[in-house]
Amino acid sequence: MSPKTASLIPLAACDPAMVEAVLDRAFGPDRHARTAYRIRAGMAPLDALSFAALDEDDLLVGTIQCWPIGLLTQEGRQVPLVMVGPVAVVPERQGEGFGIGLMSAMIEADARLAEERGASLPQVLIGDAAYYGRWGFTNAATKGWRCPGPYEQDRLLARGAALSAMPAEGMLGPWVTPAA
Repeated sequence: MSPKTASLIPLAACDPAMVEAVLDRAFGPDRHARTAYRIRAGMAPLDALSFAALDEDDLLVGTIQCWPIGLLTQEGRQVPLVMVGPVAVVPERQGEGFGIGLMSAMIEADARLAEERGASLPQVLIGDAAYYGRWGFTNAATKGWRCPGPYEQDRLLARGAALSAMPAEGMLGPWVTPAA
């Protein structure tokens, strides 16, 4: 993605119907049956970490969304995480660097937020380790984590300094706000 020909904007600035159209084109209309949708069911995307890519003609060609989720331990404790994805680029523009630009923008935004808060939440996604590994995503900490639906264990990836303190086992799901 060339900075001279494309731009990134907050996803919240986009028409939701256009975002849905990009997601349908990138993943197909049956995408809602994927396990990632079950993990983040009922959650709203995190605006500070969700972006859209516009091409040189200001057409929406890609998006990234991040979601608040939790890892529910066997003891019933929920540990907060951020689910990354979908990272979507329309088929005819894939391979041009839009996905890399979107991921890089999200990582930079997360670093800024972590500096403000003093900490960063671990991030998790279901994806290709060869692609997402460039941002530090690995399956080293996720071998005992489970998802509510079909998935390939080696594609369950996570990154973040706090991973060493994460539970070794648990079930991923929507973030449930603790009762006051």
